[in-house]
Amino acid sequence: MNVIISNQARDMLVNLEIDVIKSLNGEYEADELVSMFSNFFFNKMILDITAIKNYQDVRNIQKLSMSLDMDKVILVLNNTPESNSSIYLSKLVSMGIYNFATNLDSIMYLYNNPNSYRDVAHIQQLDNLTSVVTDKIENYNMNVLGVKNITEHAGATTLIYMLKNQLELQGYNVVAVEVNKRDFSNFNSQNMVSCSASELASTLSKYSGYDIILVDLNETSEEGCSDVLYLLEPSYIKLNKLIRRDRMIFNKLKNKKIVLNKSLLDQKDITDFEYESRSKVFYNIPPLDDKKKEHSVLSGLLNMLGFNKNSTFVEENKGKVLGLFKSNN
Repeated sequence: MNVIISNQARDMLVNLEIDVIKSLNGEYEADELVSMFSNFFFNKMILDITAIKNYQDVRNIQKLSMSLDMDKVILVLNNTPESNSSIYLSKLVSMGIYNFATNLDSIMYLYNNPNSYRDVAHIQQLDNLTSVVTDKIENYNMNVLGVKNITEHAGATTLIYMLKNQLELQGYNVVAVEVNKRDFSNFNSQNMVSCSASELASTLSKYSGYDIILVDLNETSEEGCSDVLYLLEPSYIKLNKLIRRDRMIFNKLKNKKIVLNKSLLDQKDITDFEYESRSKVFYNIPPLDDKKKEHSVLSGLLNMLGFNKNSTFVEENKGKVLGLFKSNN
């Protein structure tokens, strides 16, 4: 069943031949619409842009894009310059809004054939997007933490899930994004989304109001991240395979944040590893139970990254990074 929210386009939208479970008419604050529909199940929402108070300010549209599944929303534009300018449309695309129309025929087409980013990419002005993303980082102090596997299957996806849980327990508003994969769906957790590499910039912009965005980079570049963790599983076979694949890998990782994940190494082992690889380990994480919501060892990592709101982690062996190695609670 579908939702119709109309205002100036009411006379047109009453002629839509779709099943409707809820229909509203009038002007509403963006926060009102979020409150009414963020937990309301619907197939499609036909949203008259003039039903959003002060829709000319894209920040009000962004509030909706952060809380509603915009893949299910068809935004009905009016014929004013404010909502039909190339800059305005580019900003909609940057927020992950790909379905917008001006008449019944185009609404019904999108109802049956929703757009993907590829269909609207030509609308996006990349120079403008860069300024939008930069502006959001400045205004919202956005932290984008990328995580990337260096050895095969080093555990980036599960680590991000556990970091998200840990950050939420500490009071942060967090969203996790994975690029070019759909593994997050297996966690059945809110605020874990998937996108393609071409959609990453617009996805970061869409969620720029969050305290922290965790990104499972997979094979994509680190561009757009304010910090990146490079995961190594330090087993004999994984490290040998890594070196055979790229003998210069540790030169490339110089001055980067190397994190040993699913690691059974003790402090002496890690010292030997650093000496042999001519690298520096930023943090060491033992195998963890992903069914548990809290792990003190992850609080230690987050502390070192500067995320310490409401943290109960107590650092021991101050000054020794590797002294932070602890068993999980």
